[in-house]
Amino acid sequence: MSAGQTLMHNPVMNTSLRPEVPADPSRTKRQRELVAALEEFLPQGAVLYRHEDTVTYECDALTAYRTSPLAVVLPETEPEVAATLRLCHRLGVPIIARGAGTGLSGGATPHHWGVILSLAKFNKILNIDAAACTAVVQCGVRNAAISEAAAGFGLYYAPDPSSQIACTIGGNVAENSGGVHCLKYGLTLHNVLRIRGFMVDGEPVEFGSQALDAAGLDLLSVVVGSEGMLAIITEVTVKLIPKPQLARCIMASFNDIESAGAAVASVIARGIIPAGLELMDKAMTAAVEAFVHADYDLDAAAILLCESDGTPEEVAEEIDRMEQVLADAGASRMQVSRDESQRLKFWSGRKNAFPASGGISPDYMCMDSTIPRKRLAQMLREIEQMQTKYGLRCVNVFHAGDGNLHPLILFDADQPDEMRRCELFGADVLETSVRMGGTVTGEHGVGIEKLNSMCVQFAPAERAQFLAVKHAFDPLELLNPGKVIPTLHRCAEYGKMHVHRGLLPFADLPRF
Repeated sequence: MSAGQTLMHNPVMNTSLRPEVPADPSRTKRQRELVAALEEFLPQGAVLYRHEDTVTYECDALTAYRTSPLAVVLPETEPEVAATLRLCHRLGVPIIARGAGTGLSGGATPHHWGVILSLAKFNKILNIDAAACTAVVQCGVRNAAISEAAAGFGLYYAPDPSSQIACTIGGNVAENSGGVHCLKYGLTLHNVLRIRGFMVDGEPVEFGSQALDAAGLDLLSVVVGSEGMLAIITEVTVKLIPKPQLARCIMASFNDIESAGAAVASVIARGIIPAGLELMDKAMTAAVEAFVHADYDLDAAAILLCESDGTPEEVAEEIDRMEQVLADAGASRMQVSRDESQRLKFWSGRKNAFPASGGISPDYMCMDSTIPRKRLAQMLREIEQMQTKYGLRCVNVFHAGDGNLHPLILFDADQPDEMRRCELFGADVLETSVRMGGTVTGEHGVGIEKLNSMCVQFAPAERAQFLAVKHAFDPLELLNPGKVIPTLHRCAEYGKMHVHRGLLPFADLPRF
């Protein structure tokens, strides 16, 4: 698996088994000692180490890489987390924090000599302050559960990643997650006030505050998006916002990709910030229409979903303005949701883009990069050429408003040459994104997936500064080691095996 790729296997059609790994006496001895030490202070059942108990923790949603941890720890209290960290720090044992395991970049992939610190039992909503519009929640609370709990106060939590019914707020903080409404309401970073947790040695720590600003350096913005490499998060204070009185969505069709891309740029250029602005190409539209029957225009080369929310007066004015902009940009057809049921129906296709893709291909690779909005059409044309170049199909869904791309490359993992071509295709998409002035990730994180891509994005001096920040928090590199920041050696190897020479490097991790 090369950098920049999220590989999704269809569990029904892919039946390959994980090969047996010979027992390592030194590892077995280390495991026995570690488990005995953990069981001295953790309750019964809180330490898993037998293969049948830990196999489900061998990967997150990036299933192409799997590694067995020495143990999985399931603490229920903060003192238990602190004690676990102190022990692992003293013994030099790597610690990988895990929430719901929905991450797409391998950020929760275990370390072969490490411990998985599962925070799934930290699932309580501690306080909702309707007057201050805040919620204090434990890290294992599901994203959607915050809005469900706040609904009675007329409030909700804005960031809404596609996995919001399952993903946890701690994982959202680690990845700085977004969603279809992040254009107007911001990413996780813009909706978090305070984080509480522990440093690698078990020392308690807080970042941010509920005040307007916190004294000292802005370490909150350093920790959000740090992918478990700097600290362990146990509690998060988030902002809540009032539920809008009304939301309506325009579904606009375009006969060519260029017009759709220009429409996105024009909406933003007119000073309109929609609640959501999403693009799907014809191939993706066909896939999701067959999956959810959202009444999409199957003749369109691309469709845009443009949402407005607010008071009825604000929505009416903004919808009128957006309709005019879209018409000027060449929309061939427009339909405005007449009620909440139809609005949700329009969005159902976008929300189900990934499972719909699994219905038309044995496997797919989900990409995540960003480009300037004005280059959306150019990028889609580049991807069309890549389909011919690599002999594989690709369906596209974009967070068009902020230029975040999610091309899904379709292939069959049982065909080795298709796997190789898919890897080349994915690396090409990422390098093209950087060449267009974009980045190698938008909201899925780097993890192990995009390590090679970081070599393309950042110079050696920049990567050295990233490592300096890491060492300031975690000198022994015990928190999620081997993720996010590539070594100089790795980048040197990637330079020798560059995608444009027709080869790719492979991570030193087991692939199944």
